[in-house]
Amino acid sequence: MKKTLLIAILCVLIPSLVLAKKVKKEEVVAVEEPAEQVDETIVTEECLMNVSLIHESCKNKQYAEAYEPWLSVFKTCPTANKVIYTRGADILGWKIEQTTDPAEKKALVDLLMQMYDKRIKYFGDDPKYPVHYILGLKGVDYCNYCTDDTLKLPAYEWLKTAIEKLGSSSQLTMIQKFNEVSTNLYKSDPTKYAEQYISDYQKMSEVLSAIANDATNKHANTAKEVKSFVDETFVSSGVADCKKLDEVYAPMVQQYANDVDMLGKIMYIFRKVGCTESEIYFSAAATSHKLKPTSESAAGCGKMCIKKGEYNNAVKYYEEAIKLTPAEDKEDIADDYYMIAYIYYEYLKNFPLSRQNLKKSLEFQPDQGRCYLMMGILYASSEPYADQPPAKAAILNKTRFWVAVDKFVKAKSVDPSVTETANKFIADYSRYFPTKEEMFDLPNEFKGTTFTVGGWIGESTTIRAAK
Repeated sequence: MKKTLLIAILCVLIPSLVLAKKVKKEEVVAVEEPAEQVDETIVTEECLMNVSLIHESCKNKQYAEAYEPWLSVFKTCPTANKVIYTRGADILGWKIEQTTDPAEKKALVDLLMQMYDKRIKYFGDDPKYPVHYILGLKGVDYCNYCTDDTLKLPAYEWLKTAIEKLGSSSQLTMIQKFNEVSTNLYKSDPTKYAEQYISDYQKMSEVLSAIANDATNKHANTAKEVKSFVDETFVSSGVADCKKLDEVYAPMVQQYANDVDMLGKIMYIFRKVGCTESEIYFSAAATSHKLKPTSESAAGCGKMCIKKGEYNNAVKYYEEAIKLTPAEDKEDIADDYYMIAYIYYEYLKNFPLSRQNLKKSLEFQPDQGRCYLMMGILYASSEPYADQPPAKAAILNKTRFWVAVDKFVKAKSVDPSVTETANKFIADYSRYFPTKEEMFDLPNEFKGTTFTVGGWIGESTTIRAAK
């Protein structure tokens, strides 16, 4: 009966109280403990009424009206409802952004940090939003509002804990802020923070990859964009310098000689930033592969074989890397097929097998302009009519430049980043097309508008004369 009466009273009072509220400038002071000890677990009717006011005001984005009832429940009955904290972040964030008074702003930011501490105290056992989740939110807001703290070390620790505990459940905003803070720490003292920064990057990369590769995660596409930005930040930071990586990881390869996971992380970093010619990288790969072969260690051993001139062994290692790579890691598989194609082209001079592996690479990553560029170079480097009489072969062999240019055009159509290189190749090789006079000398071969280039190439193309 009492509960029913209370609800009825609230239904009558709440609308009138909201309407009666006047927007006014409140005096903001740091929250202090009341003179008399208050039992924060007691929830009064006034608390319930204020919680309702907070909820309704925030739902309508009337944060000015919500502040006083929020402050009241925060000070007197912080256990009343989780909405005190979920809506409190919105209310205080709004007020911080509105104020231009530095002292008032500092007091509000302090109050916001206190709010997160109380949420941990009273609602930290929430299975959906546990302590580490709250620390992540606290770290994000600290970064947003504590502008006078350039390094933001407190936020670094909170965000690191959040990401380590939450993993792929981390908010992307938390990862973005952690990347920002970690990068700034490294820049402030490269010698002190280099190893830490590399470790942070590794963790962020793992988490973002997990989110991006999860087709059921609605944030997958955004995670790909964030990862791209994090990668770019890392590479441009200067820590990605191969010499620096060697200094940091040379002792660690020996220290973790029996730790497959750590060796894998070391190899990942070297490979990601393009330091795969490093002896430290080779050492990590060889050591790891003996312990437990992985896609990363196999690729590392393949790279080491190339440097030693053991090209057939290099192909075997890259093929092993592909077998050991999870099917969802399509970019890595595409990279390995591309490396096999490169070995067949550059070192073993087996053009058909090179093209075969380029096509496999494109199956896993269709937008690779580099594959079409290499395919065009393969065609331009061939003599498919070497078995013909010299005079005839001299003309027919020029048809290879038609299909080569076709591939260069395809390269820039799927990958705008290679446009400049593709255009240069198109201009260079178009000059070697058969002339009208040469095609006139072989009327049986150049009938119609299309032509199929012979030999191992076997591709059809449009007939056109050199200009």
